[in-house]
Order: sequence, then C-alpha cells, then structure tokens
Amino acid sequence: MKTLRRKTSMIAGAAAIALTLGACGLGGGDGGGSSTEVEAGSVDPDALKGVSLAVGSKEFDEQLLLGQLTIQMLKAAGADVSDKTNIQGSTATRNALTSGKTDIYWDYNGTGWINYLGHDDPIQDPVEQFEAVKKEDLEKNGLVWGAPAPFNNTYAFATTTEFAAENNIETHSDMADYVNKNDDATVCVESEFAGRPDGYPGFAKAYDMDVKDKTQTLGTGVIYTQVDKGGCDFGEIFTTDGRIAALDLKPLVDDEAFFPLYNGAVVLREDTATEFPAILEVMAPLSATLTTETMAELNSKVSAEGLRPSKVAEDFLKSEGFIK
Repeated sequence: MKTLRRKTSMIAGAAAIALTLGACGLGGGDGGGSSTEVEAGSVDPDALKGVSLAVGSKEFDEQLLLGQLTIQMLKAAGADVSDKTNIQGSTATRNALTSGKTDIYWDYNGTGWINYLGHDDPIQDPVEQFEAVKKEDLEKNGLVWGAPAPFNNTYAFATTTEFAAENNIETHSDMADYVNKNDDATVCVESEFAGRPDGYPGFAKAYDMDVKDKTQTLGTGVIYTQVDKGGCDFGEIFTTDGRIAALDLKPLVDDEAFFPLYNGAVVLREDTATEFPAILEVMAPLSATLTTETMAELNSKVSAEGLRPSKVAEDFLKSEGFIK
C-alpha cells in the first residue's frame, strides 16, 4: 500500500494512466458507499453553500474512508458533492485532480516528496517534511496541501503483544538485538520491500541487524496473519493498517527514524483553494483529529469488520460532533 513501494508501480503505471481514466472513468464512489444526507454539527452549514465539488481518493480502504470523511464534511458545509473516490493508483488519482476531474483528495507527504517531486532522501522532521512538500508542490505544480493530519501511515515492523512482552521488545533496535542473538529468529517481508535499498536492506544496515538465513518473503496480507500465528517473529507492516488492531499486533518504534514520514493531508488545485478558501477551513478540524491510533481503529472497522467506509465515516464524524 505505501508510497515508497508505490513508486515502482506508479512508474510502471504511468503509461496506463490515460487508459485507466479513459476506460474505467473515475472511481464513482462504489468502494465507499456514499451517504446522501448529512446534517451539520460543528461545521458551518453555510461555509460552502452552493459550491459544487468532486472528491477523489485512491482505491484502498484508508483512502476510501478519507474520501467519505471528506464528502460528508463538505456536504455538512453546504457543498454539492460528487463522489469520485476509488480511483486506481496514486498517479491516476493525482492526475484526476490536476486535470480538473476532481477538486480534492487526500495524499501523503512522503508520497509527495519522493514519488511526485522526485527526491531520494526523506526529511525526518515531520514539520520540515510537510512544509518542504507544501512549498515545492505549490511552486512547481500549483497544488495546495491543507493542514496535515497527525497520522503517519509509514513502514514499520510488528510482532505479537505476547512476544514483545516476553522478550522486552519495544523498538526496532530491540528487534535487531533479538534477531542478532537468536539463530532461529524469523523476519517476514514482502518481495519489493526485500529488495529495495530504502526498504529491508537499508533498514537492516541502519539497525546493524544480521538477517542472513532469518528472512522469509511473503505476500503483504499474509504477513499480518503469519505474525499473529507465530509463523514470523517479526513482520513488515503499515502503521495505520486495520489488521494491526484487529489482530492485536504491536508495532515497534522506529527509534533510528529510518523510514520516511507519510502524514496525510487534503490536496487541492491552487485555483480551487483561492476561490473557495472555506474548503481548507472546513477540513482543518477533521485533520487535527486523525491520529495514527484513530486511523488504525477506523481502518480496522473497514478492513476487519467489513463496514462500509461511508458508515464508519458517518459514525466518526457524529462522535466528534462535526455532523449530527
């Protein structure tokens, strides 16, 4: 799911963007199950009265959920909203925005910095990373990044809570120490991550971890269940994935700050943001509530419990008082 990993697929998929959009159209929102009636709570019901907006999103659960949260917030503010979520791939989703087929969607600062703006090295300070993306994407591409959410959907390793407690493991450094001291230790990663210098090889080097004969390469979805079953002592994860909470896994702290940051934020074209500044004002309070723990919990309701993203979004916005 994550952006460093998306880089290859996006490069390979760039030539298919026109085909994707042309053959399949925009998402159409069937992945989110959009609701139609929204009553404003703390949202100003006249902030965007009469404004027509199209909301996009990528195709995976977290993005579908963010799309539905956005749709309902904008509807509560009086906007006439079209659901264009569930677009296949990051590049197609961004192109839908830049071409005017959509007006707003959520993206990640790590994706912006590395994939779209072409930098090789991430900035580890979250404020500096976001401000750098915000400044450069506006200058080069005329895109405006809204207030960043606290959640960080980045790479990490996880183990079970029981295994972590038994072996006093809290951080990636603790994991490396365990792996180095135990010949039968197992670390599970997916194939692309295993070969990327900014993935597993770089991680092992940064933490001085000897992974020879201790690594298994599996599919991403399988890793979560294998860690839960004890088939892997440690497994590669994404930090806001709903299966972490559903399986009661324990993400480890990236204490050497090896992995890039992937904080989410809404992105708009500059003309839209200038003409309708209330969009960013409406969305900012929602962004502030979306911590990593909150996103993991909400994602779990979609990924593990099978609830519609629109229902999860509606319940959350009501619980926070944004809508009634």
